[in-house]
Amino acid sequence: MLDGERSAFALCRPPGHHAGKDYLGGYSYLNNAAISAEAAIAAGRARIAILDVDYHHGNGTQDIFYERGDVAYASIHADPSTDYPFFWGHADEGGAGEGEGATLNLPVPRGSDWRAYEPALGRALEWIASFGPAALIISYGADTFAGDPISHFELDTRDYSPMARRIASLDLPTLIVMEGGYAVEALGQNVAEFLSGF
Repeated sequence: MLDGERSAFALCRPPGHHAGKDYLGGYSYLNNAAISAEAAIAAGRARIAILDVDYHHGNGTQDIFYERGDVAYASIHADPSTDYPFFWGHADEGGAGEGEGATLNLPVPRGSDWRAYEPALGRALEWIASFGPAALIISYGADTFAGDPISHFELDTRDYSPMARRIASLDLPTLIVMEGGYAVEALGQNVAEFLSGF
């Protein structure tokens, strides 16, 4: 992407968004989205946005960039009062210091389907557009799928295409980084649907 491709997909396993500044967790050892954001900044991209659409809040990504103003982090995730990582991702966490206002958390209740999820996505995309990033990184988790064994949203495979089209409408150079997704038999189809929509 840094060489001019409009978009790229990083097929990573395990996920990375729970790895923070000095810890790991939630199957995450290296924070792939954060490493990518740092690489983009080092290559001269002044402002980067990360949109996390995994079922779980990316506490590690938030931790890394919480006090920085050059990376905006928006996350749509399960309410941390009911789901891992529990102590991160509440709506009132908006950044600190130079990063004040550069974090947006949009917790969504368990059982949410596309009709409940889509307004949060719209809000996140408007917020990202107002930040004026040079590039976008998507932490894409397919564990928002209704059949996921460890998650509790009700998105259907067919919902990933409109989700991706909405994100693509930002018209930014975009890196999509694979995060969670544990309904193994449906995972390939869910990823393919998102990528084809994008």
